[in-house]
Amino acid sequence: MTLIERYSRRIGEHIAQVDYPAAPHNLYDPIRYTMEDGGKRLRPLFTLMACGLWRDEVADKSTKPADGSTDETSNKVTEALPAAAAIELFHNFTLLHDDIMDNAPLRRGRPTVHAKWGENVAILSGDSMTVYAYRELARTAATHLPAVLGYFNEAAVKVCEGQQLDMDFEGRDDVSVADHLTMIELKTAALFVGAVSMGAVVGGASSADVALLREFALQFGVAFQMQDDLLDSYGDARLGKTVGGDILEGKKTFLKMTAMEAASSDDRAALEMTHKDLRYSPEEKIARVLALYDRYGVRAAVEEEISCRFALAALALDALSAPRQRVDEFKAFALSLLNRTK
Repeated sequence: MTLIERYSRRIGEHIAQVDYPAAPHNLYDPIRYTMEDGGKRLRPLFTLMACGLWRDEVADKSTKPADGSTDETSNKVTEALPAAAAIELFHNFTLLHDDIMDNAPLRRGRPTVHAKWGENVAILSGDSMTVYAYRELARTAATHLPAVLGYFNEAAVKVCEGQQLDMDFEGRDDVSVADHLTMIELKTAALFVGAVSMGAVVGGASSADVALLREFALQFGVAFQMQDDLLDSYGDARLGKTVGGDILEGKKTFLKMTAMEAASSDDRAALEMTHKDLRYSPEEKIARVLALYDRYGVRAAVEEEISCRFALAALALDALSAPRQRVDEFKAFALSLLNRTK
């Protein structure tokens, strides 16, 4: 079993043990529905991996030494599990509310909570998830709790700020690439920054190392969102959502903003209006916008930006005081996420 598999299993087991009451079922069933699906659970993985840069994980009891002993030290990565669960609960809360705002019918290939239970239920269940997130945080060791709570609150507020900017941008025609990057740093990267910050604190990292991990997570988070945008336009239906969905919504993604800055006035108008043009089928709208992206080399430009962001992220990791093997494992995991095809 790989390191990532072991961490993923521990996260899954911990989240499965969160006890939700049986009633009212319309409040708690949507939470169970959301959390049992799992998703990639990247943010809690980042929390455990950040902690594990300086702390040893508990030995896998299924692989005991021949003498039957275990190798459970006091330095346990599992001490970061409450923070990991909290960041995952909060992340999923944001998805419930985002899906309402976006009127999204699917999430991870299944009906969204608001599509299945209605908007009011989705709002209230999402609100309750934030309470459970704080319940998990409260299980953090007292010596680490003030810092962990501070990083969690910082990330939570930034995500809300980023979501508001995202909604504001949809009604503006003067959004620049720089504006869009600011929004991504808040809406997407902030949770990765919070995740590694909390893990590092529990792991006993120095303030300098925490700062380096935060820089890594910021650059990685922006690159991760860019890759997500690429997959939406150039992926396939196995992603669990409509391919080209961002194009059909007219969403201001990094791809679109990059094209808008390079395009002629006529092509800018086409990029802005194609999703509303009743003359074209959905497939034709997607093809029309992708043709414009190709004209201005958008895909290559975004892929280059992702590479540059990861290079900056890797530099921050390389400067850490943690053991090289652990840093290299972290770096390889992060790179694999940016090379994903779904």
